Amino acid sequence: MAAQNKDAPRVTEARNSKAFRDYTVGERYEAGIQLRGTEVKSIRTGKAQISDAFCRIEKDEVWMFGAHIEPYAFATLENHESKRPRKLFLHRSDIRKIDLAMNAGGKSLIPLRMYFKEALVKVEVALCTGKKLFDKRDDLKKKVQMREVNRALRTRRG
Repeated sequence: MAAQNKDAPRVTEARNSKAFRDYTVGERYEAGIQLRGTEVKSIRTGKAQISDAFCRIEKDEVWMFGAHIEPYAFATLENHESKRPRKLFLHRSDIRKIDLAMNAGGKSLIPLRMYFKEALVKVEVALCTGKKLFDKRDDLKKKVQMREVNRALRTRRG
Protein backbone atom coordinates (compact mmCIF):
# COMPACT_ATOMS: atom_id res chain seq x y z
CA MET A 1 0.00 0.00 0.00
CA ALA A 2 1.38 3.41 -0.97
CA ALA A 3 1.98 5.99 1.76
CA GLN A 4 -0.24 9.06 1.63
CA ASN A 5 1.33 12.48 1.41
CA LYS A 6 0.65 14.14 4.76
CA ASP A 7 1.73 17.60 3.52
CA ALA A 8 -0.90 17.84 0.77
CA PRO A 9 -3.80 19.97 2.03
CA ARG A 10 -7.27 18.60 1.32
CA VAL A 11 -10.03 21.10 0.78
CA THR A 12 -12.87 19.64 2.79
CA GLU A 13 -14.82 22.81 3.41
CA ALA A 14 -16.90 25.04 1.15
CA ARG A 15 -17.57 28.54 2.48
CA ASN A 16 -20.21 31.07 1.50
CA SER A 17 -18.08 34.14 0.89
CA LYS A 18 -21.05 36.40 0.13
CA ALA A 19 -22.94 35.65 3.34
CA PHE A 20 -21.03 37.93 5.70
CA ARG A 21 -20.92 40.74 3.16
CA ASP A 22 -24.63 40.71 2.26
CA TYR A 23 -26.22 39.60 5.54
CA THR A 24 -26.07 40.19 9.26
CA VAL A 25 -25.60 36.68 10.63
CA GLY A 26 -27.76 35.66 13.56
CA GLU A 27 -28.38 32.31 15.21
CA ARG A 28 -26.44 29.39 13.71
CA TYR A 29 -27.43 25.73 13.37
CA GLU A 30 -25.54 22.61 12.31
CA ALA A 31 -27.51 20.45 9.90
CA GLY A 32 -26.91 17.14 8.21
CA ILE A 33 -27.44 16.93 4.47
CA GLN A 34 -28.85 14.18 2.27
CA LEU A 35 -26.31 13.43 -0.48
CA ARG A 36 -25.54 10.75 -3.03
CA GLY A 37 -22.19 8.97 -3.08
CA THR A 38 -20.86 10.87 -6.07
CA GLU A 39 -21.72 14.17 -4.37
CA VAL A 40 -19.68 13.22 -1.30
CA LYS A 41 -16.71 12.33 -3.51
CA SER A 42 -16.97 15.67 -5.32
CA ILE A 43 -17.08 17.57 -2.03
CA ARG A 44 -14.00 15.66 -0.84
CA THR A 45 -12.11 16.80 -3.95
CA GLY A 46 -13.18 20.42 -3.30
CA LYS A 47 -15.69 20.75 -6.15
CA ALA A 48 -18.55 22.32 -4.16
CA GLN A 49 -19.78 25.91 -4.09
CA ILE A 50 -22.51 27.35 -1.85
CA SER A 51 -22.11 31.09 -2.46
CA ASP A 52 -25.50 31.35 -4.23
CA ALA A 53 -27.31 28.89 -1.98
CA PHE A 54 -30.33 29.53 0.22
CA CYS A 55 -32.73 27.41 2.27
CA ARG A 56 -36.50 27.13 2.45
CA ILE A 57 -38.89 25.26 4.69
CA GLU A 58 -41.43 23.19 2.76
CA LYS A 59 -43.85 20.81 4.52
CA ASP A 60 -41.84 20.90 7.79
CA GLU A 61 -38.62 19.96 5.97
CA VAL A 62 -35.63 22.20 5.26
CA TRP A 63 -34.35 22.22 1.66
CA MET A 64 -31.19 23.84 0.32
CA PHE A 65 -31.42 25.32 -3.19
CA GLY A 66 -28.72 26.73 -5.45
CA ALA A 67 -25.75 24.80 -4.07
CA HIS A 68 -23.48 23.64 -6.88
CA ILE A 69 -21.71 20.31 -6.48
CA GLU A 70 -19.83 19.44 -9.65
CA PRO A 71 -20.52 15.98 -11.12
CA TYR A 72 -17.89 13.44 -10.09
CA ALA A 73 -15.39 12.93 -12.90
CA PHE A 74 -14.94 9.17 -12.43
CA ALA A 75 -18.63 8.28 -12.06
CA THR A 76 -20.63 6.16 -14.46
CA LEU A 77 -24.17 6.88 -15.63
CA GLU A 78 -25.29 7.17 -11.99
CA ASN A 79 -23.87 10.71 -11.61
CA HIS A 80 -25.89 13.45 -9.89
CA GLU A 81 -27.36 16.75 -11.08
CA SER A 82 -25.14 19.64 -10.08
CA LYS A 83 -27.80 22.08 -8.78
CA ARG A 84 -30.55 19.83 -7.47
CA PRO A 85 -32.35 20.72 -4.21
CA ARG A 86 -30.92 18.90 -1.20
CA LYS A 87 -32.67 18.04 2.03
CA LEU A 88 -31.18 19.25 5.33
CA PHE A 89 -31.66 17.40 8.60
CA LEU A 90 -32.44 19.54 11.66
CA HIS A 91 -34.28 18.88 14.90
CA ARG A 92 -38.01 19.48 14.68
CA SER A 93 -37.86 22.14 17.42
CA ASP A 94 -35.15 24.02 15.50
CA ILE A 95 -37.23 23.87 12.32
CA ARG A 96 -40.18 25.40 14.19
CA LYS A 97 -38.00 28.23 15.59
CA ILE A 98 -36.57 28.96 12.15
CA ASP A 99 -40.01 28.87 10.52
CA LEU A 100 -41.42 31.32 13.08
CA ALA A 101 -38.49 33.70 12.59
CA MET A 102 -38.76 33.55 8.80
CA ASN A 103 -42.53 34.06 8.82
CA ALA A 104 -42.19 37.04 11.17
CA GLY A 105 -40.39 38.74 8.30
CA GLY A 106 -36.98 39.99 7.28
CA LYS A 107 -35.05 36.78 7.98
CA SER A 108 -33.50 34.28 5.58
CA LEU A 109 -31.91 30.90 6.19
CA ILE A 110 -28.48 31.00 4.53
CA PRO A 111 -25.85 28.22 4.46
CA LEU A 112 -22.50 29.56 5.71
CA ARG A 113 -20.26 26.55 5.16
CA MET A 114 -20.31 22.89 4.18
CA TYR A 115 -17.72 20.70 5.90
CA PHE A 116 -16.83 17.19 6.98
CA LYS A 117 -17.34 16.12 10.57
CA GLU A 118 -15.56 12.78 10.72
CA ALA A 119 -17.14 10.92 7.76
CA LEU A 120 -20.36 12.95 7.57
CA VAL A 121 -21.01 16.11 5.59
CA LYS A 122 -22.53 18.90 7.68
CA VAL A 123 -23.89 22.31 6.69
CA GLU A 124 -23.76 25.31 9.00
CA VAL A 125 -26.87 27.42 8.37
CA ALA A 126 -27.78 30.71 9.99
CA LEU A 127 -30.79 32.98 10.31
CA CYS A 128 -29.67 36.13 8.54
CA THR A 129 -31.02 39.62 7.98
CA GLY A 130 -30.18 41.35 4.70
CA LYS A 131 -27.89 44.37 4.92
CA LYS A 132 -28.73 47.70 3.36
CA LEU A 133 -26.20 49.58 1.25
CA PHE A 134 -25.28 51.96 4.08
CA ASP A 135 -24.63 49.00 6.40
CA LYS A 136 -22.15 47.61 3.88
CA ARG A 137 -20.44 50.99 3.64
CA ASP A 138 -20.15 51.19 7.43
CA ASP A 139 -18.53 47.73 7.50
CA LEU A 140 -16.01 48.81 4.85
CA LYS A 141 -15.16 51.97 6.83
CA LYS A 142 -14.61 49.95 10.00
CA LYS A 143 -12.40 47.49 8.13
CA VAL A 144 -10.26 50.32 6.70
CA GLN A 145 -9.94 51.96 10.13
CA MET A 146 -8.87 48.69 11.73
CA ARG A 147 -6.30 48.13 8.99
CA GLU A 148 -4.86 51.61 9.58
CA VAL A 149 -4.70 51.08 13.35
CA ASN A 150 -2.94 47.73 12.91
CA ARG A 151 -0.49 49.29 10.45
CA ALA A 152 0.30 52.13 12.87
CA LEU A 153 0.86 49.68 15.73
CA ARG A 154 3.13 47.56 13.58
CA THR A 155 5.31 50.52 12.57
CA ARG A 156 5.47 51.69 16.18
CA ARG A 157 6.71 48.33 17.44
CA GLY A 158 9.22 47.79 14.64
